[in-house]
Amino acid sequence: MAPPLLTITDMALRFGENPLFDGMELSIGERDRISLVGRNGSGKSTLMKVISGSVEADRGERFLQPGCHVTYLDQEPDLSGFATLHDYVASGLTLAAEDESYRVDIILEDIFLSPDLDPMTLSGGEARRAALARALISDADILLLDEPTNHLDIATIEWLEASLKDFRGGLVIISHDRTFLANVTNTTFWLDRGRVRRLDKGFKHFDEWSETILEQERVERAKLDKLIDKETDWSHKGITARRKRNMGRMRALWALREQRAGQIAVTGQAKLGLESGKAAGKKVIEAKNISKSFGDNVIFDDFSLRIMRGDRIGIIGPNGVGKTTLLKVLTKQLTTDTGSVIHGTNLKITFLDQKRTSLDEEQTLWDFLSDGGDHLMVRGHSKHIISYLKDFLFDAGQARSPVSSLSGGEKNRLVLAKSLALPTNFLILDEPTNDLDMDTLDLLQDMLGEYDGTLILVSHDRDFLDRIVTSSLVLEGDGKVTEYPGGYKDYIRQRANRKTEEALASAQKKAGKVAAPQKRAAKLSFKHQHGLENIPKEIAALEKNIAKYQAKLAETGFYNKDPEGFHKINTAMEQAQLGLAAKEEEWLELELLREEIQG
Repeated sequence: MAPPLLTITDMALRFGENPLFDGMELSIGERDRISLVGRNGSGKSTLMKVISGSVEADRGERFLQPGCHVTYLDQEPDLSGFATLHDYVASGLTLAAEDESYRVDIILEDIFLSPDLDPMTLSGGEARRAALARALISDADILLLDEPTNHLDIATIEWLEASLKDFRGGLVIISHDRTFLANVTNTTFWLDRGRVRRLDKGFKHFDEWSETILEQERVERAKLDKLIDKETDWSHKGITARRKRNMGRMRALWALREQRAGQIAVTGQAKLGLESGKAAGKKVIEAKNISKSFGDNVIFDDFSLRIMRGDRIGIIGPNGVGKTTLLKVLTKQLTTDTGSVIHGTNLKITFLDQKRTSLDEEQTLWDFLSDGGDHLMVRGHSKHIISYLKDFLFDAGQARSPVSSLSGGEKNRLVLAKSLALPTNFLILDEPTNDLDMDTLDLLQDMLGEYDGTLILVSHDRDFLDRIVTSSLVLEGDGKVTEYPGGYKDYIRQRANRKTEEALASAQKKAGKVAAPQKRAAKLSFKHQHGLENIPKEIAALEKNIAKYQAKLAETGFYNKDPEGFHKINTAMEQAQLGLAAKEEEWLELELLREEIQG
């Protein structure tokens, strides 16, 4: 087995009086694809800088194999000091590769950026693409990427995924994009209370693994003093809840998607048919044959849409295609060129745009949320400010602290708290996941899952879309907007099916045959029907067994009396939890198939 490219041994680092790391150990191998995860403020970005060598630890050894080259892309890359974009990207070439500047033109062409652009005039998304290009041509042996998908559209994220799969060195990634991490990584580093735990599996296994570890810790703490450390409980309270909430919430989401699909006359067509009986009297927006252009740039043309109360609409498309314009037309902030937009009665719209609300850095969190009192109105209900701050994962001690003391993720969380307190029955979120840490994303997902109003969401986060929306509006360019029932995965599947049907029709036409429309399966196969009927019973049995295992492990003195039995039951519980996750996934896939056949 090849030796690691980099090792860190007995590393310690403190900022002020607080130790951030103490006795940390880690290694990075040549083919490691590592997701670095941990709660907000745990020191992930600082650890990246220690790995890169840009921050020196107070104690410990950092060993890098001779000749190894480390490239670090931080969250806010500096593009100043370069006359052209070509010069900036070329600065990433190693000395040995300086005569290969043609590679700069190739990669800039891949990401649709002109080499003659002034780097200081780029948008946030363009600057991020340029910084990624510079990092990817650096011939790094170890590539460190801190939130690389921020401000990228889905097409560019998928391009980055493909590029990283071809990368031959070691890779460490910090990201809030779960789909990206699941697609790219094969190893997980969990930074927790100053130490790194390693799992030799990718991020998709993190939830089950972390839940098991936390359960073991709870059992051992209960054995000693029956108390769970306050900080440990606070920092990890979302992990177990995330797994437990998914099934019920996903069942509800499937029901909403099925209802939305019934409102769409023809799958994949933007124009909707007659509303169903359940939707009668619940109309929120009726857009009829609307068009919008800026000069020769056609954003959408002859587009019709009906949104009913309780719908959750995702808007998908590359940067610059016109997603925000569509939002503003639907909400009457912009007028249409042709057609009409009609709003239902009593709409109370809250619009959270990409720029977010400006924050006064000197103002306290309390003052930002309150109107002078100790309570605020949260969608029509009075709530104490401390309680509301705790809902958004703030500590009570932070209430009187200035906004300037918050991290970037905490500031975004505070803005969300303010916006989501407003009385609203129609919530519009334009890129809400940009610059959010994973803790805040979990929180936002929970709140939107419980929100009973109408939602329009613009996002490039595929996992977030899959978990929130009932249908997706896709801006496909050339003025075409198409609605697909379901989330991002559903859109990809339906688009692929459509292309297959179109290719078949074209081939039959060329062969002089009349293309008959593809028929759906008349019904589910016996195997699939059997699964739909019996998997819920298997899930219930596994949940029952897990509860029995947990109760047994929590018995006072069990570990001291029978260590071997303790580990045996703990292993059985882990296997049952993995089996439960697999059964839940299988059930959801069968539900998707059932919906497609019956749709």
